[in-house]
Amino acid sequence: MTDGSDAFVHSHALVESTQVGPRTRVWAFAHVLPGARIGADCNICDHVFIENDVTVGDRVTVKCGVYLWDGLTLEDDVFVGPNAAFSNDPAPRSRQKPAEFLKTRVRAGASIGANATIQAGLTIGPGALVTDGAVVTRDVPPRAIVAGNPAHIVGYLDTPEVKVTGAAITAAALGDQLPALSARGAALHALPKIIDLRGALSFGEIGAHLPFQPKRFFAVYDVPGEEVRGEHAHKACHQFLVCLKGACTIVLDDAEHRDEVRLDSPKVGLHIPPMVWGIQYQFTADALLMVLASDTYDAQDYIRSYDEFLSLTGRSTA
Repeated sequence: MTDGSDAFVHSHALVESTQVGPRTRVWAFAHVLPGARIGADCNICDHVFIENDVTVGDRVTVKCGVYLWDGLTLEDDVFVGPNAAFSNDPAPRSRQKPAEFLKTRVRAGASIGANATIQAGLTIGPGALVTDGAVVTRDVPPRAIVAGNPAHIVGYLDTPEVKVTGAAITAAALGDQLPALSARGAALHALPKIIDLRGALSFGEIGAHLPFQPKRFFAVYDVPGEEVRGEHAHKACHQFLVCLKGACTIVLDDAEHRDEVRLDSPKVGLHIPPMVWGIQYQFTADALLMVLASDTYDAQDYIRSYDEFLSLTGRSTA
């Protein structure tokens, strides 16, 4: 075994590959075909089948009853729970092999729960969590937690919730500060509210509340509750978000620190500076989100790849 003379192979396992890394353990009734590549310090449990065009990184755990088909890559530190199912052909037919199987990639540090199903050709993002029994039909973003059939995002790992309660908003209106955010440069701003017999009015002034001169605005509404928007950063553009009606949740990520903020009042504005990854999800049916931007639309200002974002911030996906 290449670099794996101290790998352990159970007497009832069949390992035909010579590319098994050191300290990897392959347990009873597992079958590894000749072309498979398995890294170091992996744990391949009973009744696992691994085809030829499969790459398994270092420190990967594959629990019992999992079949890894051609075209699948598991990066370092991935966990695959018992009986999780992968596919590589969206329209399989008996004895009709496609010219090339779809490529499925589970990124570093991601976990797949027991009995989850991953459709062919998808990417499970770094650090993501697919919960038990989920049926994944779309790519899963980094650090996202997905559940259900079809799977949808229900949260994000390692993302502390910042409480913006009615009491905090009231205190801010009296001169106190709203809770501080961890994401670099991001901040919550209390907006004044004036109430009389005709109703209520909230406003913001450049300098006093808005930290930039807006050149564009847009509104987000009629978003299905399970959908996720944003998932990008800007190189130079600032944004200021106010949820005028209903509620939505914003996730902020500066590649080192993360925050999750629930916006549910027009008395609170959220400033997202450049080079902070922003995600919007958990919209209520009546949510109306207004966004002010410091620049007119420029497609080149968007960073839509999380890997590119990490690279530009000097971080890695590990």
